[in-house]
Amino acid sequence: MTSDFSRTLALLRKEKKISQRTAAGDLGVSQALLSHYENGLREPGLSFVVRAADYYGVSCDYLLGRSMARDGSAVPAERMDAQPNAEQAKCQVIQAASLLLELAEKTGSLQLTREIESYLSLLIYKVYRYLYMADPAGVEAVFRSGREQFEYLCDARLKEHELRIRTAAKGEGGFGLHPETVRRFPMSPNEIGHLFPEQAPAFLTVLQQVSDAINAAEEPRKNK
Repeated sequence: MTSDFSRTLALLRKEKKISQRTAAGDLGVSQALLSHYENGLREPGLSFVVRAADYYGVSCDYLLGRSMARDGSAVPAERMDAQPNAEQAKCQVIQAASLLLELAEKTGSLQLTREIESYLSLLIYKVYRYLYMADPAGVEAVFRSGREQFEYLCDARLKEHELRIRTAAKGEGGFGLHPETVRRFPMSPNEIGHLFPEQAPAFLTVLQQVSDAINAAEEPRKNK
């Protein structure tokens, strides 16, 4: 069982603002055993997972880290040992990008929206150049920046926009931005599910896929 379970189990208890002793009593286990579960020292049986999911009002998929949606509605196809549908995957990415821009607009910051749009545009350009480079008949002269320089120039611009996105998200000035009042609201996966019920499943699925990919890359290093 992954560390997602222990982390999520502890998080749900803290969100509910109850003590470990209270939760253990309600779940029918000793406090010591619950502590082991929350710290990843012991793996629970299926019956405990089901009880805990019911107790905290979430799905087993969420509790096990298979989905970022609490109702378990955003489980990537890879986690269900299914072949991802190409059209569905494409739609998920498009919807996720659209929701990201809606989140930015909801803050009331025009600068933040503009920086995210520029960032995504750079990514599209960069990937297109990779595709173009694979074509033997491609003529590099159609682009202003050469094959040897464009990647470095794109990376530099991406980092610049990343800095501005972080700055604009806080409503701060600098780096070509001016200070502004930013509308604050909860952006947890659970809150996003409430705010955007139609788009959230695709958005959370993309987040889960990237999280899985990052964790997979981290595992070999952790096991050394």
